[in-house]
Amino acid sequence: MNKIKISLSIALAVFVSMTACRKVPDNVSSVEKASYPTITILGSQFYSIPVGGSLPAVAATAYDSIIKESYPVSLDASSIDVNTPGLYVVPIKSKNKFGYISSTNVAIAVTDIDPAWNLSGEYARTANGAIVNLTQIANGLYEVDNVGGAPSLPVVGYFVQINDTTIDFPLQSTSNVGEIDCTGETLTISGVDTSYAWYVVNASFGPALRTFVKQ
Repeated sequence: MNKIKISLSIALAVFVSMTACRKVPDNVSSVEKASYPTITILGSQFYSIPVGGSLPAVAATAYDSIIKESYPVSLDASSIDVNTPGLYVVPIKSKNKFGYISSTNVAIAVTDIDPAWNLSGEYARTANGAIVNLTQIANGLYEVDNVGGAPSLPVVGYFVQINDTTIDFPLQSTSNVGEIDCTGETLTISGVDTSYAWYVVNASFGPALRTFVKQ
């Protein structure tokens, strides 16, 4: 009986000794902080070219300041048809080594509109009186600071004027409601009176036609 107790004691001592000596790795796993590359467009973000004109040379770089690494960018301009008037929104994307993706856009207007045209100014939505501002940023290319004319949800977007009755607001990404599009776009110019209208296609907005009159 004593021999059995002695054997058990020795085995227990060996087990405890082996457990105490076993080294636990300092880092079993690591948690990486989410970071995204910052995309820098080399040149302008907005262009306007005549129908049949040459595409601008668009280039960009991407750098992740958290992990201090540069990354390539992807830019697909295959959707641009320089022979068809319209606004072409070209996505630029970059992905870091952890799979986090950043994106931005370059807007290229294709239009033969006379440079003398300028729709810039303050407009009011007829349904609620909300004030919307149009700003010309290139020939025929405009920024609107409230696409839906909704005071509680201002969305910035871009459209091109093609002629004295036609504007084009294509599908584009936004900073606060995801992708947005406008359909049924019209431009009406009668003497000094100017207005435009469209339907906003986005889950954050209703289906009503939205009309805006220059003030």
